[in-house]
Amino acid sequence: LSTLHLKDEKTKPDANGAIVKADDNVEKTEDEEKEDRAAQSLLNKLIRSNLVDTTNQVEVLQRDPTSPLYSVKSFEELRLKPQLLQGVYAMGFNRPSKIQENALPMMLAEPPQNLIAQSQSGTGKTAAFVLAMLSRVEPGNKYPQCLCLSPTYELALQTGKVIEQMGNFYPDLKLAYAVRGNKLERGQKISEQIVIGTPGTVLDWCSKLKFIDPKKIKVFVLDEADVMIATQGHQDQSIRIQRMLPRDCQMLLFSATFEDSVWKFAQKVVPDPNIIKLKREEETLDTIKQYYVLCNNRDEKFRALCNIYGAITIAQAMIFCHTRKTAGWLAAELSREGHQVALLSGEMMVEQRAAVIERFREGKEKVLVTTNVCARGIDVEQVSVVINFDLPVDKDGNPDNETYLHRIGRTGRFGKRGLAINMVDSKHSMNILNRIQEHFNKKINKLDTDDLDEIEKINN
Repeated sequence: LSTLHLKDEKTKPDANGAIVKADDNVEKTEDEEKEDRAAQSLLNKLIRSNLVDTTNQVEVLQRDPTSPLYSVKSFEELRLKPQLLQGVYAMGFNRPSKIQENALPMMLAEPPQNLIAQSQSGTGKTAAFVLAMLSRVEPGNKYPQCLCLSPTYELALQTGKVIEQMGNFYPDLKLAYAVRGNKLERGQKISEQIVIGTPGTVLDWCSKLKFIDPKKIKVFVLDEADVMIATQGHQDQSIRIQRMLPRDCQMLLFSATFEDSVWKFAQKVVPDPNIIKLKREEETLDTIKQYYVLCNNRDEKFRALCNIYGAITIAQAMIFCHTRKTAGWLAAELSREGHQVALLSGEMMVEQRAAVIERFREGKEKVLVTTNVCARGIDVEQVSVVINFDLPVDKDGNPDNETYLHRIGRTGRFGKRGLAINMVDSKHSMNILNRIQEHFNKKINKLDTDDLDEIEKINN
């Protein structure tokens, strides 16, 4: 059922797009909300086999405008220790990414400088702050010198992998995970030079259990700050840890988004920062042809989709549904018709989702059926058709223009031509489509049979 038909029953989509009656479902707890954001972040890390070449402009605001600022085009310019340079090249990094060009000189400067940086997943920021930590570590000193906070155990593990790979040529370098369940003897001091963990456990290790002497920490990294502060308690724990650290400890904070709450938090934990922001790029719909198909109900939408299917499967397509239930039904119906489709659904484990995306990316399935939540941040270059089986609406049933742009913006990239087809099944959804047209000031034409020939041309 679409949101529309359920309006009278006080319904709303949950975080995964499934429709639930408001009475049956208490508001999502902050922890569950955080899980969604954390799961999304982990998914991005699992599916990023290489760096995204972002075209966003980087805006750099310096703490001290008089000091000369420079960016680097090669890792050699950073005068890294030979073991580190070896580690960087062994990981397959040939040249610094956009964020690394600007961030690394700041992070490695003497005396150390603090940094607040905005960076999306896949821009190379983990490698950047790992490089900063490894540059400051004295492997001969057997006590914690760098502390990195992650929102969840799984995200801490991913960062840990980067530390292990990059520090591969430092045999004396050791890493400890301060995560729930990692039990140590009370009174024991740890000898690992880098500690990565979640705020609650790290706080216990620093204060109550005294495994770590916070006064000896040289670098403090707060990763995924936006995901972090979505969790009850993490914000206060992070601030309490920061207050135990020495004055000259280098503070580095990263966040994909810079909402007000993230800013306020960042300014509490990072004194006198340099700031790197990504300028928002205006996405354009100029290279994307947009159509709509008029239907009366869900079954008619399905039949229309089957008619279009022959023309679209030459290329790869993504089909968006509003709820998990619709996505599951649609994928099953298409499979029954003998089509090769993949389903990306909210109840899947993150690793399962990553495997589905990988198969789609490799072209093993030509069509991916999904909901909004799952598709956020997925980047598959060869998608040239997006179908909105359900138009994107917000929780109040109004057009969600940002999601529309985000969905169809996956096509028509890098100057290629793309195609978006919107399924309209009622006066209400026609009204939503009209409001989307007005918002973007772009006419969306009705799809005719002649257009299908045009679609085949686009796909070829």
